[in-house]
Amino acid sequence: MFDSDAINLGFSRKALVYDAYGAEHPAIQWTRGVVRAHVLSLCEKADTPLPLREGPGVRAKLLELNAGTGDDAAYFAERGLRVHATDLADGMVAEIRRKIETRGLHSALSVQQLSFTELERVTGGPYDLVFSNFGGLNCIPDLRPVAEKLPLVLRPGGYVVWVIMPPLCPWELAQALRGRFRVAFRRLRRHTRAHVEGAYFSTFYFLPSEVRRALGKAFSVINLQSLSLFSPPAFMDGFPRRFPRLFRWLTQLDARVTRWPVLNSVGDFFMLTARYEGGEGEPLRLSAFSPTQRFSVPKDGRRTRRAA
Repeated sequence: MFDSDAINLGFSRKALVYDAYGAEHPAIQWTRGVVRAHVLSLCEKADTPLPLREGPGVRAKLLELNAGTGDDAAYFAERGLRVHATDLADGMVAEIRRKIETRGLHSALSVQQLSFTELERVTGGPYDLVFSNFGGLNCIPDLRPVAEKLPLVLRPGGYVVWVIMPPLCPWELAQALRGRFRVAFRRLRRHTRAHVEGAYFSTFYFLPSEVRRALGKAFSVINLQSLSLFSPPAFMDGFPRRFPRLFRWLTQLDARVTRWPVLNSVGDFFMLTARYEGGEGEPLRLSAFSPTQRFSVPKDGRRTRRAA
């Protein structure tokens, strides 16, 4: 079930400590760095259709789904993009508004409280790039209801950059060697029960091929790479501090090979980039999914990353 109330409650409680945890976590900072550099490269390439180069003062427009505390949104706004951040959680939206005030980002960053299942409510479009980081889209069982509404917010020639959790993470599988079988095999079931600050909701894992099918023929996938394949994921927060040189070497290995076929589909996350080839009036293929639809999922109480 897509439980918006539980997601709102859990991540609102998490909002006050979310930035501090990420700022002190080498694995999260490395992953953020890779994703941010990729998004900026799309906006800065000479052959990109984004309007960043059309004239002085003209900036690419980015829509972020499940923006959390706005850490990425503020980062992009401070580097010249015009960003509209959206999130479902009251606490996360409050943190984004605080960043707008304290960093003076009123002209570059705006915020709207809504779920990624409600793209028809998004204001300020069309956008040049629709972005979602750290598995926020993994709390819905089917990505088609989100993908089918992208033509409402994304201009033709624009990009989608989604960072999603796949069903296979080698570092989690390795936990079986330590007897942590629930952690090791939770993704292989393709759905699990997550909890954040006492709130429980469902989490689902997607293959890149499933994301491609959800996006449909109007989108062309131009990049696919894994994140935290050889380097340890965020839940192994002690590893980078105990073995800093090994951690740096593993991140360098990730940077070299995570676009290779097969390797680009496994890891803690994968980052998929697609270009929207559709034109104005692209028809919506609305599916029968309802946000209140119920699904049978195991109640193993596992944690997850960002959602909604």
